[in-house]
Amino acid sequence: MKHEKIALEGAVAEVEGGRHLFLAGLESGLEKFLFASRWLMAPFYVLMVGSLAMLLVKFTQETWHIATHALAMTESDAVLAVLSLIDITLTGNLMMMVLFAGYENFVSKMDVHDHEDRPEWMGKVDFSGLKLKLIASIVAISGINLLKNFMSLDAASMSPGREQQLYWMVVIHMVFIASGVMLAVMDKVVSGTPKH
Repeated sequence: MKHEKIALEGAVAEVEGGRHLFLAGLESGLEKFLFASRWLMAPFYVLMVGSLAMLLVKFTQETWHIATHALAMTESDAVLAVLSLIDITLTGNLMMMVLFAGYENFVSKMDVHDHEDRPEWMGKVDFSGLKLKLIASIVAISGINLLKNFMSLDAASMSPGREQQLYWMVVIHMVFIASGVMLAVMDKVVSGTPKH
């Protein structure tokens, strides 16, 4: 009876050990699968390069338009045209930040450490820093768009609908600014909190 009890306990322990190994293997396989799924984001970043090419086409088109009409432009028109180029450039910079930081944070590290043109911030921008850089870029783009709209105003073009549109542009710009300030404050609070 004693031998049977020991044999039974051994068999139960073997089954429990096998179940534990099975669950550990299942967990390990699931974690490897989930970790590998990060590569599903890679096509997003490749397509963002295509979007950058599209911005380059629009930038070139706008530059050509400015160059061919420069002599006929008023000073105000020239400033508006240059602001359009700045707007496109800032949008491109925003896309590059998302492209580099997003790829490095969520997919894989870029193996270009020894390249002389590697930006200083690359590999150092975490998700928190990326959020702040993004909101700062969005505020700058919104501000330039708002400035362009105010510079193109004249008394003849002011209508109740246009006034309403400008009002909402200012409100949205202020929301972007408030969001940026709140994100910065939250990051400051979180960075001051002891880690567990």
